[in-house]
Amino acid sequence: MIKANHSIDELFVRIRNGLPVKNQPELGGLPITRIETIASGVIDEKRVGFSGIKPGEKSDWLLNDGDILFSHINSPAHIGKVAIYVDEPPELIHGMNLLAFTPNPDLLHPKFGLYLLRSKEFKRELAKSVKPAVNQASVAIADIKKIRVNVPKVSEQKRIAAILDKADSLRRKRQQAISLADDFLRAVFLDMFGDPVTNLKGWPVSELKALGQVSTGRTPPGDKPGMFDGETPFVTPGDLENDAPAKRSLTEAGVAEVSTVRSGATLVCCIGATIGKMGKATQRSAFNQQINAVEWNGLVDDDYGLAALRFFKAEIARQGASTTLPILKKSSFEKLRIPVPPIELQQAFAEQVATAERLRFSTKTSLAEIESLQAALQNESFA
Repeated sequence: MIKANHSIDELFVRIRNGLPVKNQPELGGLPITRIETIASGVIDEKRVGFSGIKPGEKSDWLLNDGDILFSHINSPAHIGKVAIYVDEPPELIHGMNLLAFTPNPDLLHPKFGLYLLRSKEFKRELAKSVKPAVNQASVAIADIKKIRVNVPKVSEQKRIAAILDKADSLRRKRQQAISLADDFLRAVFLDMFGDPVTNLKGWPVSELKALGQVSTGRTPPGDKPGMFDGETPFVTPGDLENDAPAKRSLTEAGVAEVSTVRSGATLVCCIGATIGKMGKATQRSAFNQQINAVEWNGLVDDDYGLAALRFFKAEIARQGASTTLPILKKSSFEKLRIPVPPIELQQAFAEQVATAERLRFSTKTSLAEIESLQAALQNESFA
C-alpha cells in the first residue's frame, strides 16, 4: 500500500474551536455541542446543550456533514476523543471546548480521518503535546497541526473505512445487546414485584439487618508486608458496577486482618462521590471501608436483594448527603427497609437473572473478539 506523508494541517482544511456562548437548557433554540456530546465516541443527541440560537442565526457555526469533533480540553484519559457528524441532528451548532476538523476532500476521506484520529500512531504523537493541569489537560491547535501521519490514496481510504465501519457497527450492536439485557432485567423485576421504593403491591417490608448480615469493610495495615497480591479479591468502589475482576487482591495474611463475605453478597458504596454504586461478590471477597456488604439470609435471594437495592440508590445518596463528604453509616444503612416477596417468586426472578447473565457472557465474549479484530484492522491500516 503506497502512502504519502502529510501534516494534520494539510489533511484538514480547517481546525477551529467552537462558538463561545452560554449554554443553558432553558435558553432553547438549536442544539449546540458540549464536551459531553461526544463522551461515548458518537454524537449523542441527548447530551447537547442549548444557547437560544434560532434557525438562520450563527449559520457559520453549523457543523457540516463529515466534520469531526475533537476533545482538546478534558481529563487526560479523554483528550483526543473524537466523533463524526453525519447530519444528526439536522442542525447542530459547534460549541466551545470541542475542536471541529473539516477534512480536505482531495487528501482525506472523512470516515478514514475519524479512524486516523483514533489510531495508536496519532495518539502517541498527540500525547507529546498534551499539557497537564489540575484535574484536566489540554492540547493546542498549533501542536495538533504539526503532527505528521502517513495516509494512502483517497480511494484506498474509502475501502479501509468501509471495513472498519462494519467492525465498529458489530461492536456497537454487541454493546447495545448487553445494555438491553440490563434493561430487560429491570423490566422483569418491575413486572414481578413493582417498584420496591413505593411498594404498591404491598409486600411485607423489613430492615436490612433483619434480612442478612450487614458489615463494613476494612483495609489491611499498610505497614505490614505481604498483605496484597494474593487469591482473595479486595473490592473498592471503582470495582463496583464493573464486569472486570477487582484490581487488587489479598493474601491469606491480608485476609486475616479484615473480614470477608461469601459469593453472592451485595456490596454497596456508602461514602464519597460514588455513594450508591453496587455490585455482587462473585467469590469470597474482602472490601474496603467505603463499602457496606449484605450477606442475605434465607428470606432473600441474592439476585433479588441486589436488584431491589438498586432502586434505593437515590435514597442512599439522599441520606448520605447531610455532610460535606457524603456518607451513610452502617447503623443507618442497615435500617433501610425493602419489600420481601415470597422466596419462591424471588427465585423465579433469579432464574431470569441467570438466563440474562449467560446471554451477557456470550455477548461479551463476542464483543471481545470483535474488538480484537477491530484493533488488528486498525493497526494494519495505520502502521
